[in-house]
Amino acid sequence: MRLLLLGTRNPGKVKEITSILGDAGWYFSSLREFPDVAVAEENGATYSENAIAKARFYAQATGLVALADDSGLEVEVLNGAPGVFSARYAGDNASDADRRILLLSELSKTMSTNRRARFVAVVAIADPAGAVLNVSEGICSGSINFAPRGDGGFGYDPLFVPNGYTQTFAELPESVKNVISHRARALMSAKLFLEHQFPSA
Repeated sequence: MRLLLLGTRNPGKVKEITSILGDAGWYFSSLREFPDVAVAEENGATYSENAIAKARFYAQATGLVALADDSGLEVEVLNGAPGVFSARYAGDNASDADRRILLLSELSKTMSTNRRARFVAVVAIADPAGAVLNVSEGICSGSINFAPRGDGGFGYDPLFVPNGYTQTFAELPESVKNVISHRARALMSAKLFLEHQFPSA
C-alpha cells in the first residue's frame, strides 16, 4: 500500500487535498493521526521554502512520503501583504475571522478602490530521507470583496472573488473551486508527478 502523509491538521485542507488527489493511486493519512508529531516551523522567506521545510520535517518524523503546502493571499494595494504571513497575519492565536477583519481594516485605511489580489500556493513532496521529490506552484488571481460571503472553504475564502466569477471561494461549489483555486492548480501538478513517478503496480 502506498501511503502519502498530508502535512496538515486542518480538516478543510485535508478534504480539499484528498478530493483532488483521490484517484492518484495512493492512500492518505494526515497529521491528525500523528498527535505526537510536533508542528513544523515556518520561518522561510518564501512559500517554497516553507512547503519544503514542512514536507521534509513531516516525512522524517513519520517515516512516510509527505506532502505539505504553503500558501498565502497577496493584496496588491497592501504591497503583497499578508503574503507568507497570511496564517499569522493577526497573531498566532487569531481565528480566520480575526484575520479577515484585520485585512478589511487595512484595506479600508488605504482609501484605494484597488481590490486586486491573488492566492499563491506551493506544494512540496519529500521522502523520509529528506529528499525533495517535487515542488509545484499554483496561482489564482481575483479581488477582495467588501465583506465576507459564504460558508464554505476556510481562511480568506469568504473574501476572495476569483477573476471571471461573482461568487467568493466560500460560495463556489467544491467542484469549481477544486479546479480553479491556487491549491488545486499546484496539487494537479503534484498529482501528475505522483502518477508518473510512482505508477500503479
